[in-house]
Amino acid sequence: TGVTTAQRQVTVQQGPLYRTEGSHITLWCKVSGYQGPAEQNFQWSIYLPSAPEREVQIVSTVDPSFPYAIYTQRVRGRGIFVERLQGDAVLLHIAELQERDAGQYECHTPNTDTKFLGTYSAKTNLSVIPDTLSASMAPQALTLMEGDAVELTCEVSKSTAQHTHLSVGWYLLQGAGEHRAQEILTLSKDFILQPGPSYEQRFLERDVQLNKVGNTTYKLIIRGVKPSDQGQLYCEAAEWIEDPDGTWKDISSKQTQRTSLAVVSQGRDLPVDIAAAGERSLAEGDTLQLSCVVGAPKSSSRHFEVTWLLNEREVARVDPHGVLIWEEEYQERAKLGQLQASKPSNTVYVLTIYEVGLKDKGTYQCSVSEMKTPGDLHSIQTNVSSGIQVNVNPTESRMRLAVSTSTPRVTVGDPLILHCDVQGATSPVSLRWWHLPPQHPGRRVLVATVEQDGSQSLGSAYQDGGPRGSLRLEKGSSGAFTLVIPSTLDEDDGGQYRCEVTQWSRGRNWTEKGEAAVTVSSMGLGLLATLRSRTATVSYGQSFELFCQVDASYTLEEVPASVRWLFQPSPPTDPLQELVQVSPSGTVVWRTAQPHFQGKAQLAKTDTSFKLHIHSALPAHQGMYQCEVQVWRRNILPLGQPAASTSSNAVGIRVVLPESKLQVATKDSSVEIAGGNTAIECRIVFAQNNSQFAVTWYLLPLLADAKPLQITRASYSSVLEYGSEFSSPAQKSRFLSQRVSSNIFQLQILSASPRDEGRYYCVVEEWLWLVDGWYKLGEGTSGRTTLKFRLPEHQLQMEKTNHSISASEGEEVTLPCRLQGALQAHTHPSATWFQVRSSGSDSALLILHQDGTMEYPQERLAPRLFLRRPSAGDFSLTLSSVERGDAGAYYCQLQEWQKESEEKDWDLRALAHSGYTQLTTIPPESTVLSRICSSPPLLNFILYLPLVLILLLALAVFCWYCKFRK
Repeated sequence: TGVTTAQRQVTVQQGPLYRTEGSHITLWCKVSGYQGPAEQNFQWSIYLPSAPEREVQIVSTVDPSFPYAIYTQRVRGRGIFVERLQGDAVLLHIAELQERDAGQYECHTPNTDTKFLGTYSAKTNLSVIPDTLSASMAPQALTLMEGDAVELTCEVSKSTAQHTHLSVGWYLLQGAGEHRAQEILTLSKDFILQPGPSYEQRFLERDVQLNKVGNTTYKLIIRGVKPSDQGQLYCEAAEWIEDPDGTWKDISSKQTQRTSLAVVSQGRDLPVDIAAAGERSLAEGDTLQLSCVVGAPKSSSRHFEVTWLLNEREVARVDPHGVLIWEEEYQERAKLGQLQASKPSNTVYVLTIYEVGLKDKGTYQCSVSEMKTPGDLHSIQTNVSSGIQVNVNPTESRMRLAVSTSTPRVTVGDPLILHCDVQGATSPVSLRWWHLPPQHPGRRVLVATVEQDGSQSLGSAYQDGGPRGSLRLEKGSSGAFTLVIPSTLDEDDGGQYRCEVTQWSRGRNWTEKGEAAVTVSSMGLGLLATLRSRTATVSYGQSFELFCQVDASYTLEEVPASVRWLFQPSPPTDPLQELVQVSPSGTVVWRTAQPHFQGKAQLAKTDTSFKLHIHSALPAHQGMYQCEVQVWRRNILPLGQPAASTSSNAVGIRVVLPESKLQVATKDSSVEIAGGNTAIECRIVFAQNNSQFAVTWYLLPLLADAKPLQITRASYSSVLEYGSEFSSPAQKSRFLSQRVSSNIFQLQILSASPRDEGRYYCVVEEWLWLVDGWYKLGEGTSGRTTLKFRLPEHQLQMEKTNHSISASEGEEVTLPCRLQGALQAHTHPSATWFQVRSSGSDSALLILHQDGTMEYPQERLAPRLFLRRPSAGDFSLTLSSVERGDAGAYYCQLQEWQKESEEKDWDLRALAHSGYTQLTTIPPESTVLSRICSSPPLLNFILYLPLVLILLLALAVFCWYCKFRK
């Protein structure tokens, strides 16, 4: 049956999945059947609907540089991240889902197995749908007596195209915000009512109910409220969808505003009465005074907190210390002296409202809570007075305002248009527009004023037609006022705009206010450039296009925009350089550094992208491309600095040259010579007719670890270039490259000697002229031709003894090389001196040719090298002005040559080489000591000097003793 091997299997959450825009989503992925470490790595990518074949990399557990530019910022900011559940399972998190996140997601696991077996990635589809869920409840501040009933209504609606379910629940939040809310009662997605643990018994007794009234209304009823019910109540709705795997997922949730519920226990010894001074029916502008009296025994030693209520909503509170706290909506009136609250005694509390308005009418109550100590947060008991009804009759003014804007959401540079419709005014009005900047709470900036006589003025920040343009104040029929700000300056121009209208009549005035909210977004908010190409590889002569896609809250036609196309040739020599720039006016400026693009490029612009079209691609067009987009505010001249800019990702384009047809003969061969001239052949088997060739000749010495040495290179334009080992004039005259036919090249070696032995080969490059220059299509390497010398039977007799010589730097030294015996008749000697380098290679220093000429392969050493007496068989080398770098091993090689006639080449008759001479150089500071040590008399004197001094000292002592005895 055999043994089975586990196969890698990658599994991803089954799709298609539907998730709402703006929600936090997760996708799971796991791998099984793998080999290697227990902790596997995961890489997430997406295939967008606009380019379903193109992979866009998102995030990786192993490679921080994995994300493409479009996702880099979100990954760095943890807007997208991978949570590892265990070694082989992860969750992909997208914190705030965007519409552009829709597509096909791929989870890939890099291979850790010994071989590829199984699947390494899996895909799932994700659709992003609008979040249509809404939940609302009018906020209230309710104060009920213990045992009363409360009813709260929540409006919940959705318009999702997919089949979804709703769940609606009510919650109670007590204490500070960090406390967890208690569940009261929930209608689940399965249409089942589920009470919270604290309300289960009251639900069974039907004291807590949740009823659906109509299609969108849900009503909570709590009968017999208790002190434990007081706190903040709110409604929470969730929308659920069934995933393909059968599980239900909440795709959106919304909370309503909160209703404050206070439950008052009936106190047995805490009677509270409320009374009004004077009439309870008042006219606007009259004064209202209310008194709250606590009729508690032993009141002087008790601590009370009194709260004034209007229509069961708090107005002001006096704590046990007597500290007065106004509710926010009454604070401004209190600062102006229109409201006053006092505490004449521990049992009497007074609320006074000067110049009452219509909003002051209603039922007034005072709530008294007794505290055990002044600093307690919880009361012992609370009692609420009965209500006293106060009516406020309106005067003749019936003025009303309606403030709105036709530009609620704009981008920097867009105009703002604000409307203030005044209805019911019976006399001329004055109007003021204020800006309430959100970054400075409580501050207001005057924008413009219209007086009763129609005269207009602008606030100091809006005068002189500055960067916002010339503001316009217009008055239409029927009291319609319009403010036009031609150009928003920045995001700070957002916030609330208040219209304040004042009417005068009979010596009195009435002011009405209204506000409209405006959001001003930065031009850079959401500005993103993405560069893409339909293909990354094009053939020579084909065309290609690059698209710079710009994502923004506005189109490129609506704002001044420019694009810079950047280019970096391949292989790179410099960073990305500007190729061409298109200004907002459409002016095209080409950079002279890239002449290959002019005449071959076309530039275009649409509402959302820029296009660069290159026709008849050249090799010079190969490299990396990038686009930079800049945008300016609307309606601003001159443009000045751009308001925002963005750079795209880089896209590489590869231009494929015509295929090379070059074939070079690769058969190895061998040549054996005794001397003279020889030639090495390099033959082209096949190539295109219009090609040119560059030929480089190499010599590979016969040593085991030898590296190839470049002899010479003949370019396609016949320019010769010699390698460093063959750059001396003598070498250049001996090694010649020539083309003997259309497909045959030869390396001529003149006056060959045994040191020329080795393996020779050529490298042929095929070059072709393509419109704008020569380009290399390919190359081929020939077979190796081994050059050997036939060694003669006769051997020269030379001194083979090894020597060791020391020489001080700057001195002269002679290295021995002597011939023992005489040369044969009619022969001529040649001698070559070598130095063995630390690398092990032998470097020729001096060559005495058989024709008597001298050659110095290292020309810088020529003035310091001399041969002794070649005619007498002494070929010793004298090296003058010894330097530190001269240290090393040296030897000489002698050859015996014979030439039978002038027409024939020289023949090698015999050869031999000397023993090695090791030269050691001595630094200058060691010279004096070495001379002392090398001089025997002086050395002996130094050795016996201490003994002589001892004898002289003894003689002196003896003479002193003799003198003393006498």
